[in-house]
Amino acid sequence: MKINSKDILKRYAIATLGLIFIAIGVALSLKSNLGTAPVSCPPAVLNLRWTGITVGTFTWMMHLVMILLQVILLGKKFELRFLMQIPAAFVFGYLCDAAIWLISPLQIPGYGMKMVFCLLTVLVTAIGIRIEIIANAWMLAGDKTTAVLSDVTRIPFSTVKILFDIFLVALSAAFSWACFKDPTGNGNQVIIREGTLILAILTGLCMKLTDPLIDRLFGNHACLN
Repeated sequence: MKINSKDILKRYAIATLGLIFIAIGVALSLKSNLGTAPVSCPPAVLNLRWTGITVGTFTWMMHLVMILLQVILLGKKFELRFLMQIPAAFVFGYLCDAAIWLISPLQIPGYGMKMVFCLLTVLVTAIGIRIEIIANAWMLAGDKTTAVLSDVTRIPFSTVKILFDIFLVALSAAFSWACFKDPTGNGNQVIIREGTLILAILTGLCMKLTDPLIDRLFGNHACLN
């Protein structure tokens, strides 16, 4: 089926909605102070060291590095359409900053409420990822880099995803230790803790429950069929 410009715009609008949900997830995880998702650990830790640069800015900078890695790994196999990851990186970065600013006045007393926010992060992120996948428009560099590494190494995607997440968390913990003598954060803001593990494990499991609901919700959009 031929896709016209109106359908393309609708795809990107829906994909952007997905990015908004994912960005809200990043903000909620930081607000919970129990740890953020593995892919968000590097920008969050860097922000603790250089507070004048926002988490969103470090996020799109990290994505650009990942895109460069893809270019190196793929060489001539790197397709022009993969460059759409660049505007996606900027959009997502600024959405993260907007979401962090939006919920900044919230106060979360007690461990119980922090865990509620952590689990809410799982739900919101799962919804956002599925919306992004359905739209098939914006591409975020994190998952694309994992796919490229999987293709190049011929290791299953799920295995590479786990190893890549471990690498990002370990790198962030090492940098945090070097800066603050604490692998979890700066002593005030926590970046790596049980919430990191919860998000790494439960988001995929949550998608098994939320995906059918999201599919039905967006099933009436002809451009997505």
